[in-house]
Amino acid sequence: MDALKPSISVYEDNTLGRQHVFVVFGASGDLARKKIYPTLWLLYRDGLLPDKCFIVGYARSDITVDHIRSSTGPYMDFLPDQEPQLNKFFSLCSYVRGSYVSEADFATLRAHINNLVDGQIGNHLFYLALPPNVYMPVTKNIHSSLMSEIGWNRVIVEKPFGKDSQTSAELSSHISSLFHEDQIYRIDHYLGKEMVQNLMILRFGNRIFSPIWNRDSIANVKITFKEPIGTQGRGGYFNEFGIIRDVMQNHLLQLLCLVAMEKPPSTGAEDIRNEKVKVLKSIDCPVLDNIVLGQYVGDPDAEGDAKLGYLDDATVPDDSTTPTFAEAVLFVRNERWDNIPFIVKCGKALNERKAEVRIQFKDVPGDIFNGHCKRNELVIRVQPNEAVYAKMMTKKPGMKIDPVESELDLTFRSRYKGDRMPEAYERLFIDVFCGNQINFVRGDELSEAWRIFTPLLHKIEGQHIKPIAYKYGSRGPAEGDALEAKHGFMYTGTYKWVKPQL
Repeated sequence: MDALKPSISVYEDNTLGRQHVFVVFGASGDLARKKIYPTLWLLYRDGLLPDKCFIVGYARSDITVDHIRSSTGPYMDFLPDQEPQLNKFFSLCSYVRGSYVSEADFATLRAHINNLVDGQIGNHLFYLALPPNVYMPVTKNIHSSLMSEIGWNRVIVEKPFGKDSQTSAELSSHISSLFHEDQIYRIDHYLGKEMVQNLMILRFGNRIFSPIWNRDSIANVKITFKEPIGTQGRGGYFNEFGIIRDVMQNHLLQLLCLVAMEKPPSTGAEDIRNEKVKVLKSIDCPVLDNIVLGQYVGDPDAEGDAKLGYLDDATVPDDSTTPTFAEAVLFVRNERWDNIPFIVKCGKALNERKAEVRIQFKDVPGDIFNGHCKRNELVIRVQPNEAVYAKMMTKKPGMKIDPVESELDLTFRSRYKGDRMPEAYERLFIDVFCGNQINFVRGDELSEAWRIFTPLLHKIEGQHIKPIAYKYGSRGPAEGDALEAKHGFMYTGTYKWVKPQL
């Protein structure tokens, strides 16, 4: 972490010596409790916050800083001997109660901020950890009441960025009328994950991959996000959006862009985002024949939440057809990837927690080993146990020349013992302080992503397509495996990754 400490001064000279105010809208919510305050604490603990930084919580709830400290406690990473430092961190925190639509309440918040900085030059960062239905009044009040007149102003917007092309365009138009694009940080926390960031170097920093990273050598690309938990506790929220909006349209599509994009001229934010937009513009809306939708049901033989299906949640309508599992096949219509399927798969209440990119190569031509050679695969495991490994064939030890599956394995916690990998939000918060937009979604990226999925979503919802039932804790609907096989993904079941001894 010491290597990161100079980064705040490296990016921007106008960060040094100024007061900073980090305003958390929705300070009483889950995101603030589980991610925002714990992340700010980690940055403070490791000396990565600007020297003069005040954290102001704002919400409608009647709470105090002591309540925030208590509720964030289970998610805070600290040792007993760090208690004095934690006390100092919370001494920088304050809380203002108010409405999201009241100009008078925002005037009170402004007076509170002015009192904190005591009239000095300040930079203002606003985090919208809020439901999308209040984005418009909050951003309007930020613009009219809270903007720093001399320092910079930056707004972090959490997903979902609308529900389809129209609602996203309306929201984007509203926010863009108040702030410049370089002030808007649309956050997708997956872009801050270690292995997602590693994709750029893996692809463009290794000569061995360049000649084979195309349709001539690659059979298919499979991008997977699996969670072993259901939606209990947030079923009402989830039912409004579903798994496609929650995961596929953002996290998985961003991963696809990093796999498929051309080499940018530099590592600058605009150069990288330009290449991602080119990929998105080359993707058509998926057709229903290339979609599998599922909804989990309880496992009567299990215990706890696994006994409950999605519809057993009291906040979910009994006749809900919202999918909790989705698998789709996308195609990037350009010279590098034409006719190569990109399989994107995501679901809740599945058999494991996993996020990975699996690049499966074509069969070796001219087989001389009587069909015993399996396809090579390059796997980038995003979580858990971050790793890059290549599945390959080698000779089985012994007197015979027998091919056997093995791997070249780079498991990060084995190779980099003792190194702490920052959480995604840590990286992204530093990026915002530094004015670095590489890992944030640009407006035209967002527009293209919604263009791809909006027609599909309207068909699913307009036709009330019923998802396939799958049991809590399973791999998902069997129809998903059939869809993968239809598009050339080969699963043999003969390879078993052996977890290295750490």
